Amino acid sequence: MESPKQTSNLRQKAVKGLLWSAIESWGKQVVSFGVFFLLARLLGPQAFGLVALSGIFLSFLQIFVDQGFSTAIVQRQDLEAEHLDTAFWTNLGVSVILAALSIACSGLVAAFFKEPKIVPILCWLSLNFVINGLSSVQQAILQRSLAFKSLAVRSLIAVVVGGVVGIVLAFLGFGVWSLVGQYLANNITQVLALWWVSDWRPKFRFSQKHFKELFSFGINVTGINVLNFVNQNSDNLLIGYFLDSVALGYYSVAYRILTIVTQLMVTVIQKIAMPIFSRLQQEPEKMRKVLYSAVSLTSIIAFPVFIGISVLSPELIVTFFGKKWTPSIPVIQVLALIGPLYAGFYYNGSMIMALGKPSWNLALTLVQAIANFICFLIAVRWGIVAVAASYVIRGYVMSPIPVLVLRKLIQIKITTYLQQYQAALLASIAMVIAILGCKYIFNSLVNQSVLLALCVIIGAIVYLGTVSLVAPQYFQQLVDILRSIFPTLSRNKSNHK
Repeated sequence: MESPKQTSNLRQKAVKGLLWSAIESWGKQVVSFGVFFLLARLLGPQAFGLVALSGIFLSFLQIFVDQGFSTAIVQRQDLEAEHLDTAFWTNLGVSVILAALSIACSGLVAAFFKEPKIVPILCWLSLNFVINGLSSVQQAILQRSLAFKSLAVRSLIAVVVGGVVGIVLAFLGFGVWSLVGQYLANNITQVLALWWVSDWRPKFRFSQKHFKELFSFGINVTGINVLNFVNQNSDNLLIGYFLDSVALGYYSVAYRILTIVTQLMVTVIQKIAMPIFSRLQQEPEKMRKVLYSAVSLTSIIAFPVFIGISVLSPELIVTFFGKKWTPSIPVIQVLALIGPLYAGFYYNGSMIMALGKPSWNLALTLVQAIANFICFLIAVRWGIVAVAASYVIRGYVMSPIPVLVLRKLIQIKITTYLQQYQAALLASIAMVIAILGCKYIFNSLVNQSVLLALCVIIGAIVYLGTVSLVAPQYFQQLVDILRSIFPTLSRNKSNHK
């Protein structure tokens, strides 16, 4: 068991990690959204659809670049130098093979989707395999040591460089190649930054013993990642195959908007969850408390955002992206409804992995992947909105399963777990009523942009007011976290007394 001093140090590292994780996530996503907003204005749905088609194949191969070794490095309590060297050279060798394989198969992939335009896109984006293979170990080392400041600086620099390259190319009329250039520039910058901030350098050695130790854990992680790929891309695969690249463009842009919001709202805390859970794996009582706190805080933040997006998506799309993206509106309205559920569920995987049970995660993800594929296959004949609806329905129907798994592993009380969502749900219902009333009153009086601003302001006031009435302790929790991250807040308050 950890000593009080060790626990205090871990808490301090967690708070600092939370701060820099927030800087990385929020800064990165704000810049990403700005870049995405400009590119969506400059480019059409076909450009995004072509890159999304290419991304299906490339994302699948990308899983095998790391083989779960990075997760194993973060999770292991007894990490040796040979683990790092073996992981680096294995990842680099595999990445070179995958790049060559991707280029060789580009014609077959294009034939499968009946879209010859993706052949050169696939060839150029295949370079990302080698680029990513050069940095996965450095990233795992920094993540293991909770060095989120270095990771934040890396991400922010990379997203700015990639965004500038993409926007410049789009203004110059390069079309879909603007997106290709953006991805390549982003990844190259990330590798250079990681090698700059990390002191670790690989030695030219390979240990079969250490490879087996990493592989025994990583193979389950890889299996989970394969199934996660099916979960996250089978909709794109079926839309691209049965419909066309334009339909996929509308769908992928809607999905991308919600992905940015998810990363902005959720991954700030989720990113540091596994390192913290891993250090508490021998103390289930503390793990339960950390889980409850994380779920309650995340739900308070995420519920109003996702539900608000669902209600206000017509105004959001027209205001920020223009009328040419209106076919994406019903997709966003439906997909956003899964956000409140997944906000808290994001911690389940980290908790299970931290407890050294990757095979459990594998089984869960397998069930979800099979269910997703079947639902998408049935729904795709009715279009992209039906695909989105099938995803949401599947998520809610199967939601009890991961909760039961957590009860088995760390003996959580289901009623206590569900109570973490109660305040956010009640406040969100009040917020929706207020927003719908605002739209009804002001819809014919002001333009879309002003209406959006009014609805956001009124909705936020009603939401926060409701939370303060039904669960004032959550306000105190947020204030305590802010004071821990920014000690000057406490000092300033004391000075004014």
